[in-house]
Amino acid sequence: MKTEQDVLARALEEAPPPPIAPPRPIPSVIDVPESLGYRIKSRLLGPPLATERMAHERLGIPTALAVFSSDNISSSAYATEQILTRLIPYIGLLAFSLVVPITVALLVVLAFLILSYRQTIKEYPTAGGAYMVTRDNFGLLPAQVAGVALLTDYVLTVSVSVAAGTDALTSAFGVLTPWHVIIALGFIGILAFGNLRGVKESGRIFAAPTYFFIGIMGVLIVMGFVKWIGGSLHPQDISHLKGTVPIGHHGVKSAFLMGATVFIVMKAFASGGAAVTGVEAISNGVSAFRRPEWVNARKTLIIMGSTLGALFLALSIFSTRLHPIPYITGTPTVISQIGKGIFGGGPAGNVLFYFLQAGTMLILVLAANTSFADFPRLASFHAGDNFMPRQLTKRGHRLVFSNGIISLAVASAVLLVITGAKVDRLIPLYAIGVFTSFTMSQAGMAKHHTTHKEPGWRKGLFINGFGAILSLIVDAIILVTKFTAGAWVIVVLVPTMVYGLTRLNKEYEAEAKELDEDAPKACEAPILRRHVVYVLIDNIDVAAARAIQYARSLTPDELRAVHFVVDRQHADRLSEEWRRLGLARLPLELIDVPDRRLTRAAVELCAETLLDGETEVSLLIPRRVYTRFWHRLLHDRTADAIAAAVGGLPHANVTFVPYHLGSSLQQRELEEKIRSAKRRHRSNRGDGKGVAVEEPIVRPDEVPEGVVPIAGLSYRQRARVAGKVRSLRVQPWAGVATLECVLVDGTGGIALVFLGRKNVAGLAPGVRMVAEGMVGDHGGRRAILNQEYRILAGSDVE
Repeated sequence: MKTEQDVLARALEEAPPPPIAPPRPIPSVIDVPESLGYRIKSRLLGPPLATERMAHERLGIPTALAVFSSDNISSSAYATEQILTRLIPYIGLLAFSLVVPITVALLVVLAFLILSYRQTIKEYPTAGGAYMVTRDNFGLLPAQVAGVALLTDYVLTVSVSVAAGTDALTSAFGVLTPWHVIIALGFIGILAFGNLRGVKESGRIFAAPTYFFIGIMGVLIVMGFVKWIGGSLHPQDISHLKGTVPIGHHGVKSAFLMGATVFIVMKAFASGGAAVTGVEAISNGVSAFRRPEWVNARKTLIIMGSTLGALFLALSIFSTRLHPIPYITGTPTVISQIGKGIFGGGPAGNVLFYFLQAGTMLILVLAANTSFADFPRLASFHAGDNFMPRQLTKRGHRLVFSNGIISLAVASAVLLVITGAKVDRLIPLYAIGVFTSFTMSQAGMAKHHTTHKEPGWRKGLFINGFGAILSLIVDAIILVTKFTAGAWVIVVLVPTMVYGLTRLNKEYEAEAKELDEDAPKACEAPILRRHVVYVLIDNIDVAAARAIQYARSLTPDELRAVHFVVDRQHADRLSEEWRRLGLARLPLELIDVPDRRLTRAAVELCAETLLDGETEVSLLIPRRVYTRFWHRLLHDRTADAIAAAVGGLPHANVTFVPYHLGSSLQQRELEEKIRSAKRRHRSNRGDGKGVAVEEPIVRPDEVPEGVVPIAGLSYRQRARVAGKVRSLRVQPWAGVATLECVLVDGTGGIALVFLGRKNVAGLAPGVRMVAEGMVGDHGGRRAILNQEYRILAGSDVE
């Protein structure tokens, strides 16, 4: 006779198996609410650029000329003036007989530097300039000297250029003179903002002013020579001029160097040496050019040098005819006097003159843009070698080194405030660093040629060797002639900074050594027998409840809430409320702390638990996170002290469980986003009907026909999908290493599973690919196993 239990068992055996739920789809992305700060940043700088956009941010020759050559080309606007400022107080008007020979000598130096850096660009096409060349040929420490010298000069370039540009503005509009420093700081802010928007964006913004200056200078040169040939170009009357530099009377026309001493001529040569700065900029930014990078970079270098040479020489020649005299205040500038003399009066002349002033101001200010393009890149090389803070290696919102841009802007602004934005106070500090890096770079290239002996190495050795000697001579002249005027600051600053960077490097290396030591062994160390979790409780509130909830999810062997008794009445109220709320299943331990040393009490609690040598302790501390800075001042930091003390114990771990005060609205918004995402995924299971298909990540012309949106896939359907790899991992499955990646196309995601494989050639996060196979289940997720696939061209991630 069958019992009731037998009938029930037979019914269960004959019952059909419960339906198997189809695998869950993988979301493409969950629209998490952004913070206010991020939204403001996106509004100001534009939407963030994906890393794969790096190739599209590269520059063609016209834009690159504006970005990297503005510093070099702008030197023509003040180099002649700097030469005259040193000569006129000693030999008077005979200075105009020496200005062209000194200019030609500087252009010879410029020519050899350009030839030398053509060699550098070809041999080091990955960028880095003097730093990389010196590092590879002389070692890391000499590279720091070259790099620091160049970094300090980039800061000075920004300060000098912005100050000179402000001089040009106040030369045209004298009423703005009292606001000189404020205007200069405003220019730095504009430049920093433009560069934070991205390399390509800043190139578009700043290209027009560069070409405008070159164009108006072309008009000036043509008109100047036409008037000179026609006999209508005459020297200005200097008898009525006031505020100019003193006009000396020691000149002798028949004497050697027109009566000037060798030291005075060297001083003028050193001041004019600013004209050849900026040559290295292109070699530091080769990777920013479109392919072929080194070919385009060398072409841009030649165009830059030729343009500077023509402008600088023309202004020096015109000065011999027009006799412009520099002013003590710096305004009106020599270039403005030459422009006034050539363009003359009248409506047309005045318009051209103001065009020249506008172009001069813009090119001088934009000269600083070269530093904003190169300083962050060079600083990232230092940081990559652990000689500067690693934050400088990170690309920001628009694929630029944002931290480097901000650091340069701050350093330059401080220098401008200290010097009052006066060019004559900045020039003595200028050019020493850049010629030091020139010398080390060319010496490094000379050693490179002798070491590698590549085809044509003897020619390269002559060019780079002679370039190194020339740079060393110019550097020595600048150092000797400007030492007492302020160059000593750079002489002291560079070694001090190098020492600081080496100390930073030692700290980074020590950290890396400590962290790497026995890391595999630590990962495979046996797990201790017991796990005890303590939750520190001060009050029963939402923050404490969140910490208790998290502690329970850890499923420890023992879980206790702990309250350190400092106020007995408060402890009694807490204990009573604990019982009233029915929390008796979670024991609340009250520990007397008569000396009120909470940190010591926490250490003793954990140390006592660790005595058996078989227990892992986790101490959970509820932490309130405040939305306003001043709110933090209203609360102590006892939790940090407890974490620091307990964290030093072996097998003791401290975890902060945060609760964000004042963020309930944002939290509810986030929860609603997640709930709606869940609803969409549930509705998408099965046939995928009702799915809004977005534009795929992969363009239609890149894939064959028959591609299906991932969100529209059905279980057990053979399908072809295309998208971008979002994540990649090697996951053991049934004892076999299996490569898994998630492919997304904007509508959803799916797992691609390569059974028995640890890697696939060319497969990496960010790569775009096409895959085809049967949609199945892998770990409860939609997946295609052992699919046919093809990686799309042009999906290499830089």
